[in-house]
Amino acid sequence: MDKVNVMHKLMPLVIAFALFMNLTMFGQSKVGTTIGQFLKISPSARATAVGNTSTSLTGEVSASYYNPASLGKIDVMSVQFTHNIWLADINYNYAIIALPISGIGTLSFNLTSLNSGDIDVRTVEKPLGTGERYSVSDFALGVGYGLALTDRVSVGFNVNYIQESIWHSSIVTFGLNFGVLYRIPDNGFTLGASISNFGPRAKYSGRDLFINHDFDPAKHGDNDRLPGELRTDSYGLPTMFRVGMSYPLKFSEKNKLLISVDAVHPNDNDESLNVGVEWEFMDYFNLRGGYRDLFLKDSEGGLVLGAGVNISFFNDYDISFDYAWADYGRLEQAHRFTLGIKF
Repeated sequence: MDKVNVMHKLMPLVIAFALFMNLTMFGQSKVGTTIGQFLKISPSARATAVGNTSTSLTGEVSASYYNPASLGKIDVMSVQFTHNIWLADINYNYAIIALPISGIGTLSFNLTSLNSGDIDVRTVEKPLGTGERYSVSDFALGVGYGLALTDRVSVGFNVNYIQESIWHSSIVTFGLNFGVLYRIPDNGFTLGASISNFGPRAKYSGRDLFINHDFDPAKHGDNDRLPGELRTDSYGLPTMFRVGMSYPLKFSEKNKLLISVDAVHPNDNDESLNVGVEWEFMDYFNLRGGYRDLFLKDSEGGLVLGAGVNISFFNDYDISFDYAWADYGRLEQAHRFTLGIKF
């Protein structure tokens, strides 16, 4: 493929990025208008360490969180587990397995769990606590599918069952992720695009919303404990459109550098840009770094760093361990650990 053809291929993406950056000047932020915020937490230490720029990346099964089309590039059974020491001591765990089926494609099953632990109930009258405790828990169970249409193009989708619970009230809904990957074979330059958490609006229900109502507190002798229920509004999921590109630089067989960029357009915030790099050497070690939420107003995101190691056993098992540190400004930092196994 000559340089002219490559430029023609890249021109639509360049225009898309220009339009994207122009939108950041005129878009309106809608922070706090969606449910399912735990769906925005990256489940991969590697992806986090390169600034959440995995829309065009492959090589690990959890990349399907950013772009389900990456499943089409998986040709061996793969499993990954991630533990995230999230903000405010909240526990976040993620697991995913990919099962390639010859001639059909690759299936995946993923599980996401977030739990706040017990929290004291505090009121204005009792700021030290009422003696009651409650918890917040989030849960998502997903099924995905990816297919390599050609050696250049792959597509994929993922369907998630989503549940959020706060004390005795909860919300249940479904979300759809889908995407496409395109690789230019001559140099490995890869483009990716995806939409995440596309689904219906939903609202909370549960016995925490049950009340006893008195129509006229000043009137005596009537029924002052009429059963009622508070009405909640419905909200959408944090739908996110991503466009990404990555470019590998190969200095030698055992010395490689990967540069990646993602542009992000969410429905509950302004647009932003993520950048990241990954240096692989000796086929076993990786050093990573990136920066998230460029051009995002009032962002608490920023610098991310990480490292990884890959070990092979008996030429049949590949085990990877990745770590990521992420800065969240006034919210301090979060640590992610991901264990991966390929059979």
